[in-house]
Amino acid sequence: MVQTRLKSLTLEEFLQLPETKPASEYIDNQIIQKPMPQGKHSATQCELIIFINAILKPKKVARAFPELRCTFGGRSTVPDVSVFVWNRIPADDNGEIANVFPIAPDWTIEILSPDQSQTKVTKNILHCLNHETQMGWLIDPDEQCVFVYVPQQQTAVFDEPEMLLPVPSFASELRLSVGELFGWLLK
Repeated sequence: MVQTRLKSLTLEEFLQLPETKPASEYIDNQIIQKPMPQGKHSATQCELIIFINAILKPKKVARAFPELRCTFGGRSTVPDVSVFVWNRIPADDNGEIANVFPIAPDWTIEILSPDQSQTKVTKNILHCLNHETQMGWLIDPDEQCVFVYVPQQQTAVFDEPEMLLPVPSFASELRLSVGELFGWLLK
């Protein structure tokens, strides 16, 4: 993550700035640019969104979004995958999905990039959990493990291929093992 020190900006001032590529986040009054996604990150993100949406979206249970800016609790972050329960997806006056999401996702998923700080990513997940997110995943493609965060529970590590990954209760139809998740990285 690249940290940019500018004059002290408020969250509202940050939100008026043009978007950057890769996205910048506003955390603790600082602007931090996310690293550019690489192959393993991108493949995992794409397959995970397809997997989640194929099962939950048709039944209007929930929907997964890639790189969606979520602004809440004094921060503006861009999780790699944000999953929202259907009735919490913000809508505009036309009934279409809103452009602004001023709430925490119900499930936040981060995919660690090689040059990314695990501590900063973990802090983002914990911030979400403190604002009503039901579950957070931190996927580490290089170590082929998934850290699972649930409010008021000890972090669990899933690193054996046959281990079934836990999901939030609203996503109970999803069945994904560690081996299947990292199998998406094979050509």
